[in-house]
Amino acid sequence: MPQKIKASIAYGIGKGFAQPEEIIIDDPKGAEVLVEVKASGLCHSDLHLVEDDDQFFPFPAVIGHEVAGIVEAVGPEVSGIKVGDHVVASLEQVCGHCANCLKGQPQSCLQQHECVRAEGDTPRLSFPDGRPITQAFGTGGFAEKALIHENQLAVVNNEVAWDQAACIGCATITGAGAVINTAHVRPGDTVAVIGTGGIGLNIISGARICGAKRIIAIDLLDNKLEFAKKFGATDVINSKNEDPVARVRELTDGGVDQAFEAIGLKSTMKQAWDMLGVGGTAYPIGLTKPDATVELEINPADLLVHQRGFKGVWMGSTNIKHDIPMYADLAVDGRLNMKDIVSQHINLSQIDEAYKQLVAGKVIRSVITEF
Repeated sequence: MPQKIKASIAYGIGKGFAQPEEIIIDDPKGAEVLVEVKASGLCHSDLHLVEDDDQFFPFPAVIGHEVAGIVEAVGPEVSGIKVGDHVVASLEQVCGHCANCLKGQPQSCLQQHECVRAEGDTPRLSFPDGRPITQAFGTGGFAEKALIHENQLAVVNNEVAWDQAACIGCATITGAGAVINTAHVRPGDTVAVIGTGGIGLNIISGARICGAKRIIAIDLLDNKLEFAKKFGATDVINSKNEDPVARVRELTDGGVDQAFEAIGLKSTMKQAWDMLGVGGTAYPIGLTKPDATVELEINPADLLVHQRGFKGVWMGSTNIKHDIPMYADLAVDGRLNMKDIVSQHINLSQIDEAYKQLVAGKVIRSVITEF
């Protein structure tokens, strides 16, 4: 039978996250899995969606896409996931059978709608009076429980801590995935990372795992730059005090092999392009404002003679069924630093305050562990 659960609802742009209230979650149907949420991370993208961008889903909505928990029940079509499994969710919606999925590009799935209920069907989430509530990206992790399609879930080892597991579902697959899956960083490469939040730190970790010989972290805050050294940064640049492009080119004798932009600003995307060496590629990862555009004045020689590139990345080109369990294993054996990603544990009622701390640069990741 449908259950009553507590959730924090976002009612519209600029309205923040409401205090927890009682809503209804339906029983799992088809390939859906009911997850008891043990940890839910506060990714900056969710704040962006509540403050600036209403193009992805209608309000009211339960947001939150960094979800880790225990499987409570499964629908009749679920295979490969069973009650009691530890799982991590992803906002990456995958049908598993379209042309892109079949050629190994699930992050570019053409039939993402198959991971949510059809229009007119009973909603997964609703108010007690029956009004529907959007479950953002099919996850809706700012709640005690979540009803998620099995293709958006990966089973992980039982040893990885819940708070770390939650962050793997977005920060890690987006950051480390961009390095490992998209850029294919090789031993000896030089890498620049603009922005050292949760995604930026995972980019640094991924570059270290891949064997990059020089990993240059760039940010405006000295405390975050110092923190980046724990993840493998070999050099740090405070772009408030010096020109990051000139400094990167000086440190690398002409520019880096890969530059990753993890903020979502036009100015920093341009910097990523300008700090490339011969054969280098810039990878914009940060989520931008809905009306943002990026203009690059490109000398054709940069594309031909200098062989430079500019490539967008979505969710680290991740295959969640393979990559999330791998990252969980790397976290347990210490090769992937997830422990230092989590700054604090909070209650479901503290989301707004935790996001204020994130914007002020006081925390890297807050994770809800009390519901």
